[in-house]
Amino acid sequence: MSEPLDLLVKTAMPYGKYKGTLIADLPGNYLNWFAREGFPPGRLGRLLALMHEIDHNGLKHLLQPLRGGA
Repeated sequence: MSEPLDLLVKTAMPYGKYKGTLIADLPGNYLNWFAREGFPPGRLGRLLALMHEIDHNGLKHLLQPLRGGA
């Protein structure tokens, strides 16, 4: 099921320095900060943790087909 991956390219960060930025577009250093300090609870935390794993393993390109268009 690709729903969590779809959410990465459709869900914007709801607060903080990157408020309004799609989770899929958050910079690696910001994701690393969450990994060190702790992800927030709930769905947002799960999405941030997933995006951290994708970014850490160099797999961001796999999200491109989910963005729509080319």
